[in-house]
Amino acid sequence: MDRENDRAGKPVLLLLSGRRLRPVLCEVLLLLPVHAKLCLNGNEWAKRQAAKAGIGFTALDNGFAAVDDPAAVQAICDGLGPDQIDALLRKWLYRLPHPFSAEDRGAGYRYDISILQAEFSLTQMLDKPVSGRVFFEQVIRDNLDIGRPDQVALIFDRRLMRRGPRATPGRFRTRVITAGVTPSLHVDYKHTTIKQYHKEGKALRTETTINDTRDFEIGKRLTNLPALREIGFSANRRLLRVQQLSHDPITGADALTAITRPATTATGARVPGLRFTEQRSHALLSALLVFRCQPNGFTNKDLRTYTAELRGLHPGAVSAGQMTYDLRRLKTRNLITRIEGSHRYQVTDHGLDTAKFLTCVHDRVLHPGLAELATTATIPGRLRAAATAYRAALDTLTAAAQFAA
Repeated sequence: MDRENDRAGKPVLLLLSGRRLRPVLCEVLLLLPVHAKLCLNGNEWAKRQAAKAGIGFTALDNGFAAVDDPAAVQAICDGLGPDQIDALLRKWLYRLPHPFSAEDRGAGYRYDISILQAEFSLTQMLDKPVSGRVFFEQVIRDNLDIGRPDQVALIFDRRLMRRGPRATPGRFRTRVITAGVTPSLHVDYKHTTIKQYHKEGKALRTETTINDTRDFEIGKRLTNLPALREIGFSANRRLLRVQQLSHDPITGADALTAITRPATTATGARVPGLRFTEQRSHALLSALLVFRCQPNGFTNKDLRTYTAELRGLHPGAVSAGQMTYDLRRLKTRNLITRIEGSHRYQVTDHGLDTAKFLTCVHDRVLHPGLAELATTATIPGRLRAAATAYRAALDTLTAAAQFAA
């Protein structure tokens, strides 16, 4: 008994079962109206059943990161239904004090179970967690309109009425909430919410939480759980299908790594990367923009002469061997290709696009931006002014929170 709650006229008995993350919480109110509340963590229940069956798995908070037998674990998850939940409640009601005596139960008086809240989750493990975070942040940016009525109707497969006496209630919105450094995407439909977030930096988690079963014209009794399960899991899958990306950010991260990091050829030879801020690499990329316009391609000597000029060197200071080394770096990354039967090279389409983008970022973004931040001019540019305003706002917030700056 909770003495403090007893003084308030609401005595409550709590039961916590299990170790660490607890799969069950049972709450019984012993004053009129006498009712009980059962909270069951289905993911934890499934983990306990898998451990009991001897199935190896790696936990991910209250879910699975990896399992030895996916089919068996899926069968366990599918096996959690109204009968199992009802049996669990009866087990603990038999042990806990409650208002129904044996004679009452014999006469047919007993608790019936209704669904107050149901949550259905889909966890997709990422093979590259760091890239997964970049991917999810791009998903959020490209899907800020996911909460619009036309999109919500697709996710929940429901017809939405915007006007008239039977207009669909609720606010149609997309919310992006950041807890620490982890952003989450929230989509609302009546009393139902879909939450999507990067779970523990390892997985993409999509959760549909139904707080009122009548939002879907379904009753509240536990026997309706299979119908709610179909709605919840279908909403998760539809959200993933509706979401769109303008581009794959993971591909971009891989492409940058392929250019700047060392590569290994099929024969096992190690070819160094093109360091983005290195003058020699920048000269090579700039040369590709010029040599693309030469229909007959270019030679080792052509490249040596042009890149030496860009680096402020005499052509004689750059050896043919050094240019062979640079040609191999460009060719390994498919930025150039050798003209068959000759010692001349041509710039590929990929090489032209990559060289143009990287040289523009280097010359028009990095250098001017860093120069503006480093300057002490009386009239600051817009970038420096924005940086100063941000620091001032952060200092003000810190002072208001009474933390040392």
